[in-house]
Amino acid sequence: MAHFNYLPQALQDELASIAQAIIAPGKGILAADESTATIGKRFSGIGLENTEENRRLYRQLLFTADDAVAQNISGVILYEETLYQKTDDGTPFAELLKKKGIIPGIKVDKGVVTLQGTDGESTTQGLDGLAERCAKYKKDGCQFAKWRCVLKIGKDTPSPLAILENANVLARYATICQTNGLVPIVEPEVLPDGDHDLERAQKVTEKVLGAVYKALNDHHVYLEGTLLKPNMVTAGQSCTKTYTHAENARATVQALQRTVPPAVAGVTFLSGGQSEEDASVNLNAINQHPGRKPWALTFSYGRALQASVLKAWGGKPENVKAGQDELQKRAKANGDASLGKYSGGISGAAAAEGLFIKDHAY
Repeated sequence: MAHFNYLPQALQDELASIAQAIIAPGKGILAADESTATIGKRFSGIGLENTEENRRLYRQLLFTADDAVAQNISGVILYEETLYQKTDDGTPFAELLKKKGIIPGIKVDKGVVTLQGTDGESTTQGLDGLAERCAKYKKDGCQFAKWRCVLKIGKDTPSPLAILENANVLARYATICQTNGLVPIVEPEVLPDGDHDLERAQKVTEKVLGAVYKALNDHHVYLEGTLLKPNMVTAGQSCTKTYTHAENARATVQALQRTVPPAVAGVTFLSGGQSEEDASVNLNAINQHPGRKPWALTFSYGRALQASVLKAWGGKPENVKAGQDELQKRAKANGDASLGKYSGGISGAAAAEGLFIKDHAY
């Protein structure tokens, strides 16, 4: 019998409390942790220069939206630059969010790198110095963290090596976060790139999640103080067969039932290049799907909460309110979807636009 120690009870209680607050009924996460390069791509779509001030102005737009947005947004994932930025009146963004009842979180990985000897597969870097960074982020107001790993579906991928390596990296990250009082969001994203069908996507997702939870168990991660951020199970973007939202929901819920322990606090899905409306409707279908679902099933969306915001704002000061109104609409739609109560049809400046980006990197 292997010997190991649980986290101190007080730390377990703190982590579980944070995780439960994030997955409160009708609430989810705004992922605003785009890297400088990625936000530059978003800005280019509206003809806006990628400067630190424009990045600050855009995040200020998001975080100064009407307080009612906190009815559906429980947490915001920040990029490190954003954590240390302030509003026009000098209020740190993290402090502003806390005043609204929104929990600040932080992206802590350092991006994907090629896994040598594989067919273009990757692992995620950033473990060096992570403990010190987590301690600093906790002191500066963050309560949770996010780390993204990426796996691709191909003829011979994901390989056993890629699955194992990424699972172990996620587990090591999770233990470091928890030791420093941060709830880790574990994100093993199976990319939607490819022409694979729904069944293949489900099989791969099950294999990946199974390996992740084996690794989390091996590393003694406290599951009640974690959140999972997986892809929904959908066919590849180039698949010629069309599936219904109900079929996507069935495949997704089955994959989770077969792999995710009920001790896990909640599941906060990534949107994975779906349109804003598809991301909401699929989430709603997942929550309406019959069967045992022992975890909260909610959202942690970036593009699917921000595409209409960016389009309505267009980088113009006079359009800030219009952008904020779009955020509130999409947050409400997804909050309703997390309860299985979204009836569909919320229009927006970019609600139906496809948001897929090939080989998406943050």
